[in-house]
Amino acid sequence: MTHDTSASTTIGTPRKAGPNHATRTLLILTGVALLVNYVETMVLPGIPNIEKDFGTTATIAAWITSAYLIVGSAVSPLFGKLGDVYGKKKMFLVSLSFYIVGVGMAGFSPSIYFLIGSRALQGVGFAIIPLGLAIVTDVFPKEKVATAQGIISGTFAIGAALGLVVGAYIIQDLTWHWAFHTAFILSLVLFGISAYILQKDSPKNVGASIDYAGAGILMAGITLLLLYATEGPTLGWLAAEELAFLIPGAILFVGFFFFESTRKNPLIHLPLLRIRNVLISNIVGVISGTTMFMLFFALIYYASYPKGFGLGLTILATGLSLAPSTIGMMVGGPLIGRFTQRAGPRPALLVGSTLSIIGLLLFRFYRSTTTDVTLDLVVALAGVVCVIVPIVNMLAISLPRESIAVGLGMNTMLRNLGGAIGPVVATVILSTYTTKIVLPFGQPPIYLGNAAAFNYIFEIGIVLMVLCMAISLATKNYTFKAN
Repeated sequence: MTHDTSASTTIGTPRKAGPNHATRTLLILTGVALLVNYVETMVLPGIPNIEKDFGTTATIAAWITSAYLIVGSAVSPLFGKLGDVYGKKKMFLVSLSFYIVGVGMAGFSPSIYFLIGSRALQGVGFAIIPLGLAIVTDVFPKEKVATAQGIISGTFAIGAALGLVVGAYIIQDLTWHWAFHTAFILSLVLFGISAYILQKDSPKNVGASIDYAGAGILMAGITLLLLYATEGPTLGWLAAEELAFLIPGAILFVGFFFFESTRKNPLIHLPLLRIRNVLISNIVGVISGTTMFMLFFALIYYASYPKGFGLGLTILATGLSLAPSTIGMMVGGPLIGRFTQRAGPRPALLVGSTLSIIGLLLFRFYRSTTTDVTLDLVVALAGVVCVIVPIVNMLAISLPRESIAVGLGMNTMLRNLGGAIGPVVATVILSTYTTKIVLPFGQPPIYLGNAAAFNYIFEIGIVLMVLCMAISLATKNYTFKAN
């Protein structure tokens, strides 16, 4: 293979790993990632039923998803650090244990608050995603890592689409409890297989101290910021309660970086953020996370809005219409992984940004039918996975081996932060640009987001992905020597 040595760094020393073991490891990690995304989407169709069963409000019921997201985002860097110190397999299984316990408790919840607490416990298990991506770097040679990570990343949309469709069937024919019961059984099976297949890794530095104080500051800061983002549409962005989340959250989040600079063994070594590709990966992670979840949130509303405003689809019909779009991620993940290892992350990021822009342009101008939306989403999701794979690979290649898991955990946290910002942006726009609908029989009118609102959402997404493309041009490229 030839490449521009003036612009690239060539990496060609593979790590030793048996091909059969590597394949088995990839299969189990892919299975766990598929389960997590399947479960999280499967819960969504049941939220209205849960709200009704417990006699609670939509605001409180929304915490069924928010609790998981907030805790998962907050603990990912800490579990990444623990994985780097005590072994990735060990912490992977610990994290998966939290997930199993949380899912098991959720299915037997006697109250809405017990369910929210169970979901928060389940959120600790979200750390299995960055830990799994880090394990890949231990069992595959560097020239194969991008493809393997692409396969795992390709499961995100597949799990989401399956969860939406299967979840609707389970909740319709059984109850929402069985969404958790079935997930509990599957989680136990995958735990047993993971414990058997995953190779035991040696602790890197058992005597090293963990910066729990820094982890606490970061977790508190990110939790308050996510509380602000999730509660803004309900409480009002400048309400006293909201400012009580925003101001201390921002202080703690910024203060974390100053605090870390004083620690002998920090949670995150700040000089690592000066590595160009590490910095770019995290910035692009926030931007792409914001764009992706803004798009998803807008599509959920657009699909459910009545004809004239949207597609007028049921939850089940929405899931079935989104299912074909998983092809874009399922095929795109491994392909962009191969492309990344041959051409480098910079071209891969540019391809992903371009596909995302094309997909958003299609949504802007062609979304009048279910077929239009399905095809648009195929392109957009292919672009999303073509961004995720190179930024994950850039971290795996650019960071020292002893910091890979915590680096991936930090990136996961930042992408989730973007994932919390995206729906907020979409909500603000949909509540600002509305059309009044007068209902019969003296019912109060309703206000629905109009065509202009959706146009603005997709246009903002295009601007963000253009920014993502511009930042990607600064990526330090690298390729791999052929074996």
